[in-house]
Amino acid sequence: MTSIEASNLPLAFPATGIDDRFSGITPGKGQIAVRCLSRAMDGMQKQALVWDSLSKTVWSLACDEGPYLNGTDLAPFPLAHFNTGLAFSLYCEIEALAAARGVQLGEFTLTLDTLYSMEGSALKGTMTGGALSPVVDISAKTDQDRPALMDLVVAAIAGSPAFALMRDVFTSEFTLKHNGKALPLNRVKAVDGDSLARPGDSFDHIQRDMTVTAAEDIITKLDSAQSVFGVEGGAGSSLQSEQKRQLHIRGIAHRRADGLLENKVQLFKPIGSVFRFLGDSAPGLGGTGRAPSGLAYLSAGLAFCYMTQIGRFAHIMKQNLDHYSLVQDTAFSLPGASSGSMTPASAETVRTHVHIDSSEPDDAIQNLVDMGEQTCFLHAACRTALKAKIRINEPA
Repeated sequence: MTSIEASNLPLAFPATGIDDRFSGITPGKGQIAVRCLSRAMDGMQKQALVWDSLSKTVWSLACDEGPYLNGTDLAPFPLAHFNTGLAFSLYCEIEALAAARGVQLGEFTLTLDTLYSMEGSALKGTMTGGALSPVVDISAKTDQDRPALMDLVVAAIAGSPAFALMRDVFTSEFTLKHNGKALPLNRVKAVDGDSLARPGDSFDHIQRDMTVTAAEDIITKLDSAQSVFGVEGGAGSSLQSEQKRQLHIRGIAHRRADGLLENKVQLFKPIGSVFRFLGDSAPGLGGTGRAPSGLAYLSAGLAFCYMTQIGRFAHIMKQNLDHYSLVQDTAFSLPGASSGSMTPASAETVRTHVHIDSSEPDDAIQNLVDMGEQTCFLHAACRTALKAKIRINEPA
């Protein structure tokens, strides 16, 4: 599959037929290990295979970009995956903590605004991505007063492993192979260990795993962005070599009657489409595993965002890329309330193994990896201590 259009598979599905890339991963005690393989397809399209040590299901997830990056807009953008991962992780912690405290929340809605920035010149090497504090808005029918509900949400954020990646400061680590040859790194920090093999072959024979009971339409496009030219956030605007802008993504999450989590995500800045995600926890955390977990979406979003920045920077610099892909490892503690430990969650440094085939010289590819990290919104979120802003509202 070289494009989403050429596939008859859904945008998200449990996958089989994969080479042995997920065995031998041993999480630490009380940890969840997540491995994500990602490859570039046509244009701005990307595919990921995500596995975590709790569910042990491999999920195939598709990604695309909207008009702002001249994408085909057939699948969600990277920051939608990441927003969904944050929202689902927190939603489960709020539910679990409320149950542990005997708080009756009933149906509640979590609205999550995630915000980012991009500023500088690609040609001068000053373009830098940034991440701003997320805004969590809770609307719930409850007999708790506002301070009590605020206290519950604050504690749930502390127990969310996804939010631990935002709260603490991490220096992402990388390895690089160019045309199969290992290269030293310039500005980014190197992984202490060998590079993991190129993941390309892992995608060649995948098909839907019919042994996994999975929800239908796990990722669905609900509304298309209008391709508008000559306005802020319009078509092609994110490919400009000079940038000074903010990004605004909103997700609205709730628990459906069938037990699955649902998040509707819209890109406000730049002008983007609306996608719906379904999620589920692993059976060990009270779920049924019928859809990807919050940490699976989070990990895929991070990989997709970095991949987009590699492709975008190469496009701006008019560099040729024949192939680019990565293997990304993340690790998290078990969620505090959902696991019953009632302890604050933690995360570990993101480790990314990059593979690029190109006719460009080695030093250009080394710089490409540096600039990919420098301009990546989600690696910026890792290296920045972000404290969530919380709002408690009466339901409409």
